[in-house]
Amino acid sequence: MVERSDRAPLLDWEEVPSAEQPGGAAPATPHAKERLASPSNSRGSSGCSASGLGWSSGPGGPTPSRSVSNGDGCSAPPATSSTPTTGSGEALRPENEDQLSDSESREPSLEDRMVTWEEKDQIVSVFVVTFNTRSGNMLEWCLPKDMDLEGVEFKAIASGSHRVTTDFIYFRKGSYFGLACFANMAVESAVERGARMKSVGILSPSYTLLYRYMSFLEHQVRLQLQSPGHYSPLEAFYEDKRALLPPSGDGVVTACPANAWGAAINHCMHPEMKITHPAGCMSQFIRFFGEQIMVLWKLALLRRRILIFCPPPVGVVCYRVYCCCCLANISLPGIGVAVPEFRPFFYVNVADISALENELSYVACTTEKIFEEKKDLYDVYVDNQNVKTYRDGLKSLLRLSNADREKYRKLTEQRQMLLYSQEENGDCVSSEEDLFILFFLEQNNRIFQTLGEVAGSPDPTLTQESVRAMGLDPHGDRLFLLHLLEIYGYDTLLVSDQLCCS
Repeated sequence: MVERSDRAPLLDWEEVPSAEQPGGAAPATPHAKERLASPSNSRGSSGCSASGLGWSSGPGGPTPSRSVSNGDGCSAPPATSSTPTTGSGEALRPENEDQLSDSESREPSLEDRMVTWEEKDQIVSVFVVTFNTRSGNMLEWCLPKDMDLEGVEFKAIASGSHRVTTDFIYFRKGSYFGLACFANMAVESAVERGARMKSVGILSPSYTLLYRYMSFLEHQVRLQLQSPGHYSPLEAFYEDKRALLPPSGDGVVTACPANAWGAAINHCMHPEMKITHPAGCMSQFIRFFGEQIMVLWKLALLRRRILIFCPPPVGVVCYRVYCCCCLANISLPGIGVAVPEFRPFFYVNVADISALENELSYVACTTEKIFEEKKDLYDVYVDNQNVKTYRDGLKSLLRLSNADREKYRKLTEQRQMLLYSQEENGDCVSSEEDLFILFFLEQNNRIFQTLGEVAGSPDPTLTQESVRAMGLDPHGDRLFLLHLLEIYGYDTLLVSDQLCCS
């Protein structure tokens, strides 16, 4: 049985190549947001960006998914992503197929099975949202018709979007993740009050693959503004990409084979969540917050509820949600299994208040200032570059320790060395995204490896020396360490009296 090619016969939903790429023969030029022109063959971002693993909303906590990298550290299409077809529609086969060795005809490797898994189409819904001057945000059209999309009209068009011309929004809808592209076009219409606003979006069980369809959604929302009611490309897209959900009826697709986690970590080195992002997304995030990034790192590792406020556009703030999640990566087996999942909610509005009330740990962003008054919904509120909390037990964590400043200094030094190497040697193997993600991953692993060693020793007592071995300040990080021991279940460890408050 020949597996269905990712490139389906019905391709009239695909975006037409730009004029800069006549005939579609030239490779995609690195874009400011690293988007490829056609979602059907988008298997990674152009340019040098980190690649790795992604998280989905599968049951039992986060499960990893992997993207494939080529030799230069940039995302590349998996070799099995598409099957060329002949004129008769049959798959091309190697001329020497009969000469394949026994090893080549055996069961696919774990690597191949992971790629095969990742290539599954996972779009569960496609929709169009519009702004009506009388009724407000409205769901204009969707497939399938019986999909529960209640409230999606307020996620796909964020509060305050009338102030911007274009935007994109990542969000959650129940057990699904969504991506919507918004556009605002001036029109000579009294009924529409001089402006037509629409958003075209999709839902998937995982946000790790949504980036593939960014340019398609941008193109479709422009078409909807210019020719409202023309849905045939969206219908073709849905028929080509719709997900095959499991028969359990819970609406959740498992993100990755359970036995793939260890192999993926060994192969990719770090569990990066793969969504599209501008070149230098992580470096921009860290430069924006400066030394405060070390505060966010601790709060993310402690699985606190973090809410980021910023007026539209929303897209850049969704990237900050993604970056916050990257700070809490741990690749040591068995660590963090019992702690709350650090769930990315991306964009939230007042309709999400009831959902957030039940969350133990999350990171989200909003454009609605009223959330600041809902102090029971979050532990930490981030307004621009101001990180604040109303919880007395966390206030001391907002102060930088000497170890925090030293780590930030090392991080900036490593970045300068990387930039120098790229400028002098044309090095494209290493990216800033890799550097930052690996920096925090290694820091997290260092902490938990040391904790494990102390817990397994005859004298399970944390001393100043062991705390320094973790890269922490024995005095300034004492409260952070106590929170960490409690959350991750290191109940048998004793804390030396030497670790006193600063």
